[in-house]
Amino acid sequence: MFDIAKRTTLGALLLLLMPAAVWISGWQWQPAESGFGLKMLFWLTETVTSPWGAVTSAVLCLWFLWCLRYRLKPALMLLCIVAVALLAGQYTKSFIKEQVQEPRPYVLWLEKSQGLDQKTFYELKRKQRSKMVQEAIREDTLLPTWLKKHWEFETGYAFPSGHTMFAASWALLAIGLLWPRRRLVTVVLLMAWAIGVMASRLVLGMHWPRDLITSTLISWVLVTLATWLVQRWCGPLTVPPEEHKEIEEREQS
Repeated sequence: MFDIAKRTTLGALLLLLMPAAVWISGWQWQPAESGFGLKMLFWLTETVTSPWGAVTSAVLCLWFLWCLRYRLKPALMLLCIVAVALLAGQYTKSFIKEQVQEPRPYVLWLEKSQGLDQKTFYELKRKQRSKMVQEAIREDTLLPTWLKKHWEFETGYAFPSGHTMFAASWALLAIGLLWPRRRLVTVVLLMAWAIGVMASRLVLGMHWPRDLITSTLISWVLVTLATWLVQRWCGPLTVPPEEHKEIEEREQS
């Protein structure tokens, strides 16, 4: 358990560097100019947004199964543990959102720039909120169409970030489960993807830095426990002797 906690803690600290730096800097969100960089961040956030988040999960589940090479029963147990960890994070997120009820940055910006009343806004049902956002930004020619639609779709509360929790959980699962199997490329790619998703939530006006930090910490707790359960119920996470030999032969050649 201690080795698992060390790995996931290191991963969580790396994920926390960006939002912590942004928070300390005192950065305040404003709508950014449309460009390739902003659109790329939107594409990253879409890999987590419904329905693409389900596709991302399916692809990553298959890849994790291939990397770990478990037999059928342990593989099914692995899928169950990962699914429970991800769902627990999302249910925790939803519960906290309803308790804290923190407005999104773009909603407060609309309140200042378009006269939208955020208290009235959050008293409405989601469809009514979407229509209210649509009407508020209809005449704004500087905001890209895809960002307008994203705001119309994302009308819930800010704290904490479900997108961050999803991406951070997968990145930490990679560190917890695949690092011992020497799948370093996968670990690096998923960490970079998670940081990109987190950055997108800030730049697109969806979240505050503290939302990202809290979400990462919740993911860290859930993933650490999930990784320990996988190791206990599914089998060792270290590279099997035969696979270790194959790796050495490839490195020598």
